Amino acid sequence: MSASTLLSEIDSDGRALVTLNRPEVHNAFDDALVVRLINELRQLEASDRVRVVLLTGSGRTFCAGADLAWMSRTAGYGQAENLADALGLAELMQTLDRLAKPTIALVQGPAYGGGVGLVACCDLAVAAPAARFRFSEVRLGLVPAVISPYVVTAIGARAARRYFLTGERFTAAEALRLGLVHEVVVADQLQRAAERMLGALLEGGPRAQAEAKRLVADVTNKPLEPALLDETAKRIASVRASAEGREGITAFLEKRKPNWVK
Repeated sequence: MSASTLLSEIDSDGRALVTLNRPEVHNAFDDALVVRLINELRQLEASDRVRVVLLTGSGRTFCAGADLAWMSRTAGYGQAENLADALGLAELMQTLDRLAKPTIALVQGPAYGGGVGLVACCDLAVAAPAARFRFSEVRLGLVPAVISPYVVTAIGARAARRYFLTGERFTAAEALRLGLVHEVVVADQLQRAAERMLGALLEGGPRAQAEAKRLVADVTNKPLEPALLDETAKRIASVRASAEGREGITAFLEKRKPNWVK
């Protein structure tokens, strides 16, 4: 991993801060950064040291989406090359969305295109008032295809129709109203808001949180039928019988903190 384009550090409490570090191009990503970010996320997911992953950008911009030089190269690609290139970005979004560890996006400034996709893939998102959002793809004759499943899940189909079709820029307040971000706080309170979210996340059992993420994905838009009821019953039974589940219940009954809380 090149420290010049992607920074990653883990503190003693298990908080991993991943920073897109290309401020000179507004933290836009190219194919190389996509690969680095995928690899870094997977390493953090596999690390027993990591409890929560925070994603942010250096400088005034969160992420401007695809790098212009990268877009220029892809303009000359054939169908097969374009497909392989797009699948790389799709792998990044899926990796972030399905990460077993909780994720928080700290959106200190504008996020466009794929940058909005990164926000939508995180479990929690907090933004500063300076944050602006845009799906500008149609203005380039393109579509936000790879990020669409995550964005539509976050803001709904109706809002996606408007902003995907118009390419309008919208504010942090509108992103909050739509559900893309969970909180908007003044810039100098961004880190404090993140600390509050982190504190809440660190109270939860690591396995339970991974299972909870998977649960949301698996039950969304599924019909309330016997098969679903049976599956959810099996899941809670499995978690109750796990070492973490037993420790959590025992700690509650004994009025102490469970062993995963430092």
